[in-house]
Amino acid sequence: MLSIKDLSVTYSNGTHALEKADASLPESSITGIIGPNGGGKSSFLKGILGLVPHKGQALFKGQALDKFAKNTAYVEQKGNLDMDFPISVEQCVLLGTYPKLGLLKRPGKREKALAGEALSRVGLSAYKNRQIGELSGGQFQRVLIARTLAQEAELILLDEPFVGIDVQSEKIIVSLLQELAKEGATILVVHHDLSKVKNYFDHLILINKTVIAVGPTEIVYSKENLQKTFDLPAVTLLPSS
Repeated sequence: MLSIKDLSVTYSNGTHALEKADASLPESSITGIIGPNGGGKSSFLKGILGLVPHKGQALFKGQALDKFAKNTAYVEQKGNLDMDFPISVEQCVLLGTYPKLGLLKRPGKREKALAGEALSRVGLSAYKNRQIGELSGGQFQRVLIARTLAQEAELILLDEPFVGIDVQSEKIIVSLLQELAKEGATILVVHHDLSKVKNYFDHLILINKTVIAVGPTEIVYSKENLQKTFDLPAVTLLPSS
């Protein structure tokens, strides 16, 4: 399982993004991370990965995450990525194979086959020679998922993967994530659309500066927990699903 204990994130400007967050999640599952804007969702992912100043502990299968770096994939928000970088779709997907290649080694037949299969699974084989800047937002997000597939990651962390993408791309990505979970992957997804929570996620983490609730979706997704997380008035109803 993935176990997070007393995770706190404080940035260099003194901003306390997250305080003493605890969560335990099973393998082979998809967990949605839900909370208000500025509530610490992205900081939670980055703290787990050690990408920001943090305290606390994150263990995967009982060991520190740096032991699983080659098998951990992180896809940050598209807005933080350079779409003008001169790289083709295939080259971008091949980047997912580099963690397991070893120092100074270049992708070979096996890696190119993995990239080709990954592009096929996201429906973008015909786009492999295009520059990434020529893609739509949804297509580019599918390329990032293909890069994760090529990495053959066991732990996958996605930050707002469905923002600004088309319906078809979202359906393809959700279907792939569900397949990966069945194959044994542990997946965390920062998400904002409450209407799709029950259909997308096995487990939930509700966050607002700390973990408000964590567990199976059918238990955690309640009016009371949402009110605590979003500081909603008592009369607010759950979104329809």
